[in-house]
Amino acid sequence: MTNPIALVLGLIIVIGLCVDFFMFDTAYLIFLAKKLAEFTEWLAFWR
Repeated sequence: MTNPIALVLGLIIVIGLCVDFFMFDTAYLIFLAKKLAEFTEWLAFWR
């Protein structure tokens, strides 16, 4: 991955987090964190 691609992806993530924080009171962030935890447990099972 080149540096410009990494910067664009990082910027998209930061903008998404800011939008969630200011517009939705971090409701989606909590949902995504829970889903990420479930996904990592699922991946650990298949390892």
